[in-house]
Amino acid sequence: MTIAPRTTQIALARSRNQDPGAFTLLMRKLGPLGIAASAVLLVFVLAAALAPWIAPYDPDFPDLLSALSGPSAQHLLGADALGRDLLSRLMWGARITLLGPALVILIATVVGVVLALLAAWNRGVVDTVISWILDVLFAVPGIVFGLIAVAIFGPNLMTVVVGLSIGYIPYVARVVRGAALRERNMPYVQAAWLQGQSGFGISLRQILPNVQPIVTAQAVFSLGFAVVDLAAVSFLGLGVQPPTADLGLMVKSGFDSMLRGQAGEAITAGLAIVLIVWSITVIGDRLTSNARSIR
Repeated sequence: MTIAPRTTQIALARSRNQDPGAFTLLMRKLGPLGIAASAVLLVFVLAAALAPWIAPYDPDFPDLLSALSGPSAQHLLGADALGRDLLSRLMWGARITLLGPALVILIATVVGVVLALLAAWNRGVVDTVISWILDVLFAVPGIVFGLIAVAIFGPNLMTVVVGLSIGYIPYVARVVRGAALRERNMPYVQAAWLQGQSGFGISLRQILPNVQPIVTAQAVFSLGFAVVDLAAVSFLGLGVQPPTADLGLMVKSGFDSMLRGQAGEAITAGLAIVLIVWSITVIGDRLTSNARSIR
């Protein structure tokens, strides 16, 4: 009589010890390459977040005596044509390069999820109209919406963010709509409907949590494209305006310095953009693959 409970306790204890935590599961999902990408992205995020405290110089302070100087003890990555420290401008520029696209994806994800749930739950005419709108938006590259917004409201960061957000809505909405339509036909949804729950409540409390992994994966995957688009608009001189530090703007100003044989600014900023996009893309690919395996 005393052996069975003791055996059960030992088995439960072993199962608890063998049950991996959330952090361990995340590491398994990411794999070695995903972990390396996460480390690279974390470095940029921390450098951007702590830039006001750890940046060695004011990013906008000119020092003409150090103009176009190479890496040295005074300027670890060198200085630009106005003598501004490249490391400091890189840290401050990463803030906009990360924050701007994050706002784009946040707005696009919220609006896209709402449209997807409306289409999946109501179907019929509502689904047809929303799908038609998404098809129209999907046919136009996101950066075009950013350029149109700049042409109407003038060049600044928030204008570009709003314009790009419109262009990224269908990327989220179409994927979430397909997943929500599958969930819409599941028995648990029908049971909730028979219990008298409203369509809004079922969509918010039942369907949305089940499609959340796909929403997260699609948002992270789209973030890399948003980084490139925002940097491209800044490179064209239609986004962030000088003297504000921005990686896309640094690549543009670095091109002028390349004519003088000093390619440090363009290479440094361009490499930072490549590393940020690479790390986000790898993480998004790992999350997307995992989300697909779940479905």
